[in-house]
Amino acid sequence: MSNSPVLLAVDGNSLLHRSFHALAGTGARSVTGEPVWAVRGLLTQVVAAADRVGPTTVVVGFDDPDRSVRRERWPQYKAQRLPKPATLVAQLRRATDQLRELGVHVVIPGGLEADDVLASAARLTAAHGGRTVLVTSDRDAFALIDERTSVLRVINGGVDASPLMTPDRLELLLGVRPGQYRDFAALRGDPSDNLPGVAGIGPKRAARLLSGLGSAQAVFDDVADGGRRVAELVGAGVRRQLAEPEARARWELNCAVMAFSDDVDLGLHPERGTGRIPLSPDVVRRVLVGEGLPGTARVAERCLAGLEPRDPEPRHVDVLPWDVHAEWRSRQAFPPLKPARPDPQPTLF
Repeated sequence: MSNSPVLLAVDGNSLLHRSFHALAGTGARSVTGEPVWAVRGLLTQVVAAADRVGPTTVVVGFDDPDRSVRRERWPQYKAQRLPKPATLVAQLRRATDQLRELGVHVVIPGGLEADDVLASAARLTAAHGGRTVLVTSDRDAFALIDERTSVLRVINGGVDASPLMTPDRLELLLGVRPGQYRDFAALRGDPSDNLPGVAGIGPKRAARLLSGLGSAQAVFDDVADGGRRVAELVGAGVRRQLAEPEARARWELNCAVMAFSDDVDLGLHPERGTGRIPLSPDVVRRVLVGEGLPGTARVAERCLAGLEPRDPEPRHVDVLPWDVHAEWRSRQAFPPLKPARPDPQPTLF
């Protein structure tokens, strides 16, 4: 068995947003009235991912909530998104606090996003001869897949039923290699980020072009030379669409916006420091039981704290009532943020 480090790098925003919508129907709150349903969902997913992967270090990245370098440069980026509900903002704060208390390494990069933390974590771990598993619900991380980096894409079946994407599996799923994924995404576009794709190009045509010509640059070069190969691959009508100046400009813009920053100072070393497994078993149990997750705590004592179970563990971590049909950005009314209540257990000293 290899002794090289295994870094579990989690997109905290992605998983917390997913939990926020899928568990909103529970309206779960702490004893002091704070919303906690999304935090509970995030914590169960982090523990389940750690149990599946067996990491030596865990890092969780979050978007900078106050500033976005991308939106400053490209105002249209995510411009269609509604302001975050107060209950989501409150749980983003609580999640970072609870994860830090748990002992995992939390990174909020100035002006950047969780995606940039994942890219930087993968690069750092590879430089130390290790392996990285990125945990996210977003497809953007597919561009980071290589022989040392895989992506556990959390979908409706939860962590246990989610695919671990490798170079071969990505090609089987989408018809492109990881090094082609950014071109694929830029041609296709990403409506969730308000980035329209190139007219006439969907995922199937994008994959066909990249499979046949290798890169989007080669596609546009062929079009400039008459487009014989492009016409053979996707037809003369699409070739004419790709010959429009707007087509190349849209691809170039999307590539620029989608590019990761992989040089974030994470304050992390894959073999020592914060986030290194094992964590403190007492802290792990206190944090997770305090969030109403006793089953998850027992699993975490083993996979995060290195304790041997004293008696048989539950087959699954705490079963939460996930609504797998919840919209990613549902516009339904979520439970409002209640005023904070006094702590029912005042200090005794």
